[in-house]
Amino acid sequence: MNPEKWDVAALRAGGMVALVFAVPFSIGATWAAGRDDSGLALWLSLGAVLGFVLGAGCAAWVQRLDLPLSHGIMTAVGTYALAQAVFITIRLLRGSDVNWFAALFNLSVMVGAGLIGGMLGKRLRDKGFRPSGVEETT
Repeated sequence: MNPEKWDVAALRAGGMVALVFAVPFSIGATWAAGRDDSGLALWLSLGAVLGFVLGAGCAAWVQRLDLPLSHGIMTAVGTYALAQAVFITIRLLRGSDVNWFAALFNLSVMVGAGLIGGMLGKRLRDKGFRPSGVEETT
């Protein structure tokens, strides 16, 4: 990763927020789907997507390079890819099936979540809300 293009601290902060909020919902959605409770699985999946939006928004808000959309998308996609790598590895080690289509389809959802989070973080910055201790370095 080119350190001049990415604010690594912002990506890390947004990624941690996304993991804390999205992964529990994602695990819950998998559990609910296993119990054939599709209604609950849908709501928990939406909660996971909102967790990724929140993490992307955090990264977009705290980044110092005036690239909020890029940071939002990179945070959502990167965090999703890392979490999916762990989930897929666990499924493979257990001998369970992996729905590769769903994993790739959800990656496109994460691009949208990152874009929305990036726009929300940009909006906060445009309105004059700045995180404490963060200065611009353009």
